Amino acid sequence: MGEHHPQSGRCAGTAPRRTAEGRVKTTDVPRYTPDWLELREGADAAARSPELLEALGPQLSGPPLVIHDLGCGTGSMGRWLAPRLSGPQLWILHDRDPDLLDRAAVRMPRAATDGSRITVATARGDLSRLTASTLDGASLVTASALLDVLTPEEVDGIAAACAEAECPALLALSVVGRVELTPADPMDAEITEAFNAHQRRGGLVGPDAMAVASEAFARHGATVRTHASPWVLGAEHSALTAEWLRGWVGAAVDHQPELGAHAEAYLRRRLAMAAAGALRVVVHHQDLLALPAPRTLGAAA
Repeated sequence: MGEHHPQSGRCAGTAPRRTAEGRVKTTDVPRYTPDWLELREGADAAARSPELLEALGPQLSGPPLVIHDLGCGTGSMGRWLAPRLSGPQLWILHDRDPDLLDRAAVRMPRAATDGSRITVATARGDLSRLTASTLDGASLVTASALLDVLTPEEVDGIAAACAEAECPALLALSVVGRVELTPADPMDAEITEAFNAHQRRGGLVGPDAMAVASEAFARHGATVRTHASPWVLGAEHSALTAEWLRGWVGAAVDHQPELGAHAEAYLRRRLAMAAAGALRVVVHHQDLLALPAPRTLGAAA
């Protein structure tokens, strides 16, 4: 359910088709469509943890703040975070998709909370090439809805690069494999289980992202904090709920085709409830803050 992963080291192929969570299915890997990223932006902004941002503040080095946004998509993380920080900022937006990079760069805020200037640069590439040298001089690495669509090796690569560059990381909105729908339906658990299995296909960490990332950053010496960041979708989010339902059930059926007609009937029921404002959905995520180990006198010598 990650926001997108066009830069995760897997090349998009041809013959796209629409599938789960606003993704476009290609011969290799799904890429995420701008309309899905736009639709979810408000829920993402409401869910991200202000507690971790407050804890991060004293750890930021600058000015200017140099912030690397990994898998930036349409730039929603920057639009949320940049106005909440003071002082001049340089945002370096990373993505594999040049169209998303262009969208993100154009729509980045131009002023910090105190009116200081925000400047933007873009870097097209994939996570397999992320190194400490890429992050030289960085004040922060950030990402939103990215970890769960990476492999353990890619997660470890981010943690290693941040550790070597002595750079904190604020990584938001990783799914944890738990949803709550009210009122409940007998098929809720079965769809959830099939969806979670789909998220792990191809060796991706999926709903295990928080455990994998926490262990990786800790192994590289960081102090790790996590905080819940759930979507809470009610009647006012009916369009997002409907699109999420289509993707969630579609991925479950993609992984477990025998769900078939039962899943189709389930989806129709749930969509009707969402349209009527009678469905409440909580999609659980977590945010992660990793603070690098302080440099020792021996290491600085």
